[in-house]
Amino acid sequence: MRTRIIEGMANLDYRTAGESHGQALIVLIEGLPSGLAIDEAAINDALRRRQGGFGRGGRMKIEQDKVNILSGVRAGVSIASPVALQIANKDWRINQAPPIHRPRPGHADYAGSMKWLTTDCRATLERASARETASRVAAGAVAALLLREFGVEVVGFVIQIGAAKAAIGADLSADALRTARDASEVYCPDPATSVAMIEAIKKAKSDKDTIGGIVEVRAFGLPPGIGSCARWQDKLDGRIMGAVGAIQAFKGVEIGLGFGCAGRPGSQVHDELDSDPSQQGTANLGFIRRSNNAGGLEGGMTNGMPLVVRGVMKPISTLLKGLDSVNLKTRAAERSDYERSDICAVPAASVVAEHVVAFEIARAFLEKFSGDTMEEMRAAHAYFLDSARRLSSG
Repeated sequence: MRTRIIEGMANLDYRTAGESHGQALIVLIEGLPSGLAIDEAAINDALRRRQGGFGRGGRMKIEQDKVNILSGVRAGVSIASPVALQIANKDWRINQAPPIHRPRPGHADYAGSMKWLTTDCRATLERASARETASRVAAGAVAALLLREFGVEVVGFVIQIGAAKAAIGADLSADALRTARDASEVYCPDPATSVAMIEAIKKAKSDKDTIGGIVEVRAFGLPPGIGSCARWQDKLDGRIMGAVGAIQAFKGVEIGLGFGCAGRPGSQVHDELDSDPSQQGTANLGFIRRSNNAGGLEGGMTNGMPLVVRGVMKPISTLLKGLDSVNLKTRAAERSDYERSDICAVPAASVVAEHVVAFEIARAFLEKFSGDTMEEMRAAHAYFLDSARRLSSG
């Protein structure tokens, strides 16, 4: 992760450490202001959701992820020093785990073995495993606590598994999306599509195959101007797409209408502006759009509309029936190794996407409203909104 310097202080950032079958996962979060209430139960709830979802494998029956706060928090409140979080692994057997010489097509096994000049894929898969995403969920859960202090809510859910695809209304609130999502075994807000998704997962399992899908994340309550167009590195859309695209097994990311923009003329793509004085007190400052094809981002900055991002997760590369591969020691043609895995992890991936997006928003939010303390951040946020409203009111 890159770290930029703002007035001598580290920007909000995080790093992760740990292997799939190592002793623990570790998260180090730097740049949090002091005075943020750290709700440990909220972090654990996010970790619990990441472990759930129809289609998960046996590992999820072993682990019961809970965070252990090691530093940076005193009496439940951040103190501005680095926050270290630990998630213990019950399935800790990295030293006893057998070597793997037959790489799984689609996994990091082969590329990592060539990179580190070994015929044993074990070292690569231990870090490349999706188990690492528990760390990113924990970091994002802390970021979500920061955003909620300013009325920003981030919600992730599933819109497609296999051929089963849901159309989720653009007018649903964050609370409505959460309620509908949490009632579904596959984290899809549409009940009928959820049933079809479960059937698709069952069929993949009976075929000894795997199945992928698409997740969506929406962020509500963002004022315009978060992010920047001044430097390409600061464009919020690029940062969000990078974070989502870096999730294990993700192969595509779009914002708003995304790839759908290619088949439409500009008159059917760009979101025309209206003014509604009755909404001037909200985060959008009273400027509303007739559509949200931009997904809440224009020129690398938020525009006051809900942020909408989607990512596609490919089917998991560990198949019960294996795939044609080669033994790296002998070069003989063999079937790929089986490492305990899931049939479908798209529901879990929606939780990961939700939290990596939350962290990128929080990072940009803190750049805009920087301060050593939450009190300073609140003052900067209030000053900006007041100034923007006075500006737009003439």
